[in-house]
Amino acid sequence: MSDADLITTTRFLGRLPSALARLPRALRGLYYAGLRNREKNLSLAWALERAAQRYPDNPAVIQEQRRLSYAAFNAWANRLARALYAKGVQHGSVVAVMLENRLEILAVLAALAKLGAAGALINTTQRGNVLTHSLNLVKPSHFVVGEELQAVFDGVRAEVENAQRHCYWLADGDTLADAGTPPAGWQNLALLARGLADGNLPSSAQVRMKDACFLIYTSGTTGLPKASILSHGKWIKAYGGFGHSGLGLNADDVLYLTLPCYHNNAVTVCWSAALAGGAAIALRRKFSVSAFWKDVAEYRATCFGYIGELCRYLLNHPECSEERGNTLTCMIGNGLRPSIWNDFKARFGIERVMEFYASSEGNIGFTNVFNFDNTVGFSPAPYAIVRYDLDADRPVRDAKGFMAKVNKGEPGLLISEITDKWPFDGYTDPSKSEAAIFRNVFKKGDAWFNTGDLMRDIGFKHAQFVDRLGDTFRWKGENVSTTEVENVLAAYPGVEDAVVYGVEIAGTNGRCGMAALRLSEGATLDFSALAAHLDRELPAYAVPLFVRLLAQVETTGTFKYKKADLKKVAFDPQVAGDPLFVRLPGSTAFVALDESLYWTIQRGDYAF
Repeated sequence: MSDADLITTTRFLGRLPSALARLPRALRGLYYAGLRNREKNLSLAWALERAAQRYPDNPAVIQEQRRLSYAAFNAWANRLARALYAKGVQHGSVVAVMLENRLEILAVLAALAKLGAAGALINTTQRGNVLTHSLNLVKPSHFVVGEELQAVFDGVRAEVENAQRHCYWLADGDTLADAGTPPAGWQNLALLARGLADGNLPSSAQVRMKDACFLIYTSGTTGLPKASILSHGKWIKAYGGFGHSGLGLNADDVLYLTLPCYHNNAVTVCWSAALAGGAAIALRRKFSVSAFWKDVAEYRATCFGYIGELCRYLLNHPECSEERGNTLTCMIGNGLRPSIWNDFKARFGIERVMEFYASSEGNIGFTNVFNFDNTVGFSPAPYAIVRYDLDADRPVRDAKGFMAKVNKGEPGLLISEITDKWPFDGYTDPSKSEAAIFRNVFKKGDAWFNTGDLMRDIGFKHAQFVDRLGDTFRWKGENVSTTEVENVLAAYPGVEDAVVYGVEIAGTNGRCGMAALRLSEGATLDFSALAAHLDRELPAYAVPLFVRLLAQVETTGTFKYKKADLKKVAFDPQVAGDPLFVRLPGSTAFVALDESLYWTIQRGDYAF
């Protein structure tokens, strides 16, 4: 961390004038974000109907040649809601939703919100046993599946509870223009909705903040997915924080959305930010680096949603004519790495980076409302950053059993207090929820949510992300942050993807660093120069000792690296199947690692 990242009184006061200019709308946002009464009738459905009333003729959703106004989109959602209600969907129902990024998925989710039903957002990349697990986990009463995923669903349908009835199909196209013909065993939802009344439903006004809005699945970097409950209250907090206090988009703005709609960043963060000011969502099926700037130009997008490595993909891509003088002014998302933050803003002319921190299941969020660099932003929630023992894999507690806070600028575990105002909705599995709670933290009887993330307090209730707990390891008695090492590797010419993790060497304590790299097309590595770069940028204990070259890096649908398999294979050339390299003690370069050298290392012939 640079001292320049610390937020001093002078720096903070310098940002207040621009914040004051947005004060009226920001206060409205604080009102929504601070609501305590979870019985209050506020919801995604209310927000959509409010936008349709205020901006009826403004575009609400756009995709290629399709463009629907707020009035038309709201009416479509109302017809779908009536069709689903007629088939038994009601307040509290769970409906599995399997569609790729197209206007139909937003319309279906809006329809369910109007009924007070929860949409279980199935990850469209899941197949086989994982998909069966995700569907059975939440016990849906109804299923809405797009034609593009119907064969995938049919492949597990026999193993899914209740899946022999209440299955509704939507053609892979503009279902308002052509409803299509479903295969046997499916009902056509578009036809069922055609011709129904399109006025707002009375049930919309009865949806409470405590009701479930979405069931969002964890990314599944390891193990089987868990389903977290995203309440309407949490959605409304995002509506206030991102939509009003944060970005402040208005009816002239277009938010370009390429993130998958089964993810919270798309359906909560980006959608709420657009609805709050009557902005349009321009939706794309899947992220494409080559099509990104063409789409921005076509839609005249002023904002886009980002996550994970998406920004680095754009920065690594050769300059194109469409990016020059582009219409983007802001961006909203998380995971923009410090190593590229300033370069990204400068190259593409981005004025505001609305970086945030949140989790689908958690009760805390940070938002970069004051537009500082290299921070997840500010949080009004009660939180603490406490000392954590990485060796013991638990927070440090004193003789009385209480935890201790770290000093400003030091890394520690982020925990957030569970209160009536900041409740923990948790997972669908109560045992998983309880496992995420620390009790008796600073006093007897208190309860705090364990975020599982290491953070730094950088001042004025702002934090800086350090690492996931599972992505931090110890070597030579020091803690190594994989994120910081990945940042250094990502800045090296020719490196397209960098995944860092700890591996064990026989006869040593702790875990040393290993990096799995994917190179840019046509790039080669000078292993002496790479070693010199790492030595220059990192302390000795953090420099990776092993390198594996990958043809591709496996990620989740939200670009998070899947490290579990890489850790398991480690540096064994018999299992890896990819080129492996090692930096032997005292060497200034990496050398090829074959089976003979592997066994020499494992025998302890080298003093690592």
